[in-house]
Amino acid sequence: MQERILGRTGVPVSVVGLGAWQLGADWGNVDEDAALATLAAAHDAGVTFIDTADVYGDGRSERLVGQFVRSLPAGERVTVATKMGRRVPQEPDQYTREHFRAWNDRSRENLGVDTLDLVQLHCPPTPVYDNDAVFDALDEMVQEGRLRGYGVSVETTAEALAAIARPNVASVQIIFNMLRLKPLDEVLPAAEKAGVGIIARVPLASGLLSGKYDELTTFGADDHRNYNRHGEAFDQGETFSGVDYNTGLEAVRRLRALKPENLTMSQFALRWIIDHPAVSVVIPGARNDEQARANAEAAAAPALPAETHTAVAAVYDELIRESVHGRW
Repeated sequence: MQERILGRTGVPVSVVGLGAWQLGADWGNVDEDAALATLAAAHDAGVTFIDTADVYGDGRSERLVGQFVRSLPAGERVTVATKMGRRVPQEPDQYTREHFRAWNDRSRENLGVDTLDLVQLHCPPTPVYDNDAVFDALDEMVQEGRLRGYGVSVETTAEALAAIARPNVASVQIIFNMLRLKPLDEVLPAAEKAGVGIIARVPLASGLLSGKYDELTTFGADDHRNYNRHGEAFDQGETFSGVDYNTGLEAVRRLRALKPENLTMSQFALRWIIDHPAVSVVIPGARNDEQARANAEAAAAPALPAETHTAVAAVYDELIRESVHGRW
């Protein structure tokens, strides 16, 4: 498994990590045994970075990740990134020192650690990025040993650039995939120049880029791909990357023609992201051990030819750009 440095943390992490949202909630039920088997399979395949959040299943994801990490033999290194900020109404004045410390206490308890590896503000309201007191409070928690570093998970490229400009932000987590190319314009170059890590989330566009869905596919009532297609519960960009579902299906059909024969569609989508050196780690989710192993294998695939990247951009320009590029 290839490793890259996670920005200003200075910590090497596997270039393919594991996103643990689905182990908590919002993707249909994943029972505890399946969740722990998924974590174990990812780790066995070389994954050393796991991304979770305090609201995924109201802490269930954090607790399962913590249970798994504590079960590893002494000396086994896994970096766990969590998030905070979505437990309250999304108003800038909720992002206070007192709330941060309370959320931090809860995550440390859930994960069973004294010091969190990385804490990310969880897509905070845009005014938060201009509030010096927010980042002073985070710096204070680093100094106290509550966390080793902090980053920001963002919705828009403008928010990413604001976070990168902050001197102690270690990483920025942003949606980046073959149906969401805008980060290539400014965010990835700015992060690389500043030494800020990029965590690429929603790499498979909520499964669209797996190539497994069609017009007849249905999703459960507890799956955000059913209830959040138009942003009913949270930002629309988190579901299918904000792409209209049927348009996304057509884009995937065209992208399939570009796929190397030895890769699945999911591996192709992950390899495309890995080809960008500014990306520290890509965090696909997995609901079972088989998916976790297959995702990790993308790191060993050869880099894609330049003409493939050009062709991917052409599909984006024709089908996706007009409806998505200006929104995030």
